[in-house]
Amino acid sequence: MIAPKETRSQEGRGQPKGNLGWSAKVRTQGRGALPSHLVWVNEAARRNKGAQFTALLHHMDVAALERAFRRLKRAASAGVDGMTVAEYEKGLEERLQDLHERLHSGRYRPKPARRSYIPKADGSRRELGIPAMEDKILQGAMAEILSAIYETDFLGFSYGFRPGRSPHMALGALRRALMTQKVNWVLDADIRNFFPSVSHEWVLRMLAYRIADRRVLRLICQWLKAGVWENGQWTETVEGTPQGSGISPLLSNIFLHYVLDQWTHVWRRRCARGQVIIVRWADDFVMGFQHKEDGVRMLAALKERLGKFSLALHEGKTRLIEFGRFAAERRVGRKERRPETFAFLGFTHYCGKSREGYFVVKRETMGRRMTRKLKELRSEAKRRMHESVYNQHLWLVSVLNGHYRYYGVPGNIRRMRSFHWEVWRLWLRVLRRRGHKHRMNVERYRRLLVTYPLPVPRICHGLQPLLA
Repeated sequence: MIAPKETRSQEGRGQPKGNLGWSAKVRTQGRGALPSHLVWVNEAARRNKGAQFTALLHHMDVAALERAFRRLKRAASAGVDGMTVAEYEKGLEERLQDLHERLHSGRYRPKPARRSYIPKADGSRRELGIPAMEDKILQGAMAEILSAIYETDFLGFSYGFRPGRSPHMALGALRRALMTQKVNWVLDADIRNFFPSVSHEWVLRMLAYRIADRRVLRLICQWLKAGVWENGQWTETVEGTPQGSGISPLLSNIFLHYVLDQWTHVWRRRCARGQVIIVRWADDFVMGFQHKEDGVRMLAALKERLGKFSLALHEGKTRLIEFGRFAAERRVGRKERRPETFAFLGFTHYCGKSREGYFVVKRETMGRRMTRKLKELRSEAKRRMHESVYNQHLWLVSVLNGHYRYYGVPGNIRRMRSFHWEVWRLWLRVLRRRGHKHRMNVERYRRLLVTYPLPVPRICHGLQPLLA
């Protein structure tokens, strides 16, 4: 039996106070508070880890559907039905009432997801599945119910797509563990094509461990089997959870909870010689080991474990590297170069020293991420070239502020200044190309920046204490 304290604690610290404890005020997968009737579901799931819930669909009432609709982004892309949030809001009460009746009478049938693509850093494209409006609403309501159950089961080192958890919490937990625990080796791992490779059969079997409501399981199965619509053709989906749907992040977390999280927690207690830490965000995770032998054995065991569920590690993105407090000294003694770096959640992590000479884990913006972002900005700036200076300024300010809010961590000011400088030059080039009359020069540009200043880099996230 796994002790609750061990499974609930974050890496590198003791039991988190109020981190995973739910109450009526705790956020769900959306932005609101947990409804009172789901508080009882949450408490029942917490009291009995093996309890099965036989009646859940009645929680998807009209109020739950409206909450799910209100959580949708106003600018969300339309699915195959072509329905936008603004259009669906007209006559919302009647639409939701009709949807509710069709759901509970068994007349509701999900529509296929519209296929879309976004470019990835390696040049490939990430597949997205955009559900129809009614599917988005129902999936959001179902995610709210399932979150009330599974948030009591998820382990402390799992951060991705969970209520009340952010990427910076995962980054802080990783940095804290690397600096306070006995970590000498790091396994930087990534699962190849995770979302398109998730087995529908395994997901439903894992859900059945906690969910015994056949109507809920049938509804989730219908969403998984709804297929995709691309170029006027319907394609069957035999595996995978399409990214872009409201239920996909939660189903993926449930899948990885059983496939990876619980297995890793048991492995490090029973098989490891030294300390082992792990921090996971969706399918991207980092492990730390006290002994290299543990890292080598874990890598082999992990490949075998994932293979049982038709998954595989991305060979080009999975590495076991020497990293930690004594890595630099040991490599100098062996006349080797400084310790290798690894990337996690958009940051390159490397070994450094504080002003007092102590070991610290430093982070900076990944070079590939910044290059890709600047390329996107150049393309968008070209499209906006003939907009008013006022509108261009509003856009660039939002871009810079968003960049600072995510990448504004201590030690990353140099990279943020570099990004600011590139945006400064980008706007100058755009203004220069607007016309030959009164050509923009640097002096005129500096005077314009007095009226339309670009926000300067700033640190938005302080260092979390190393000891709780």
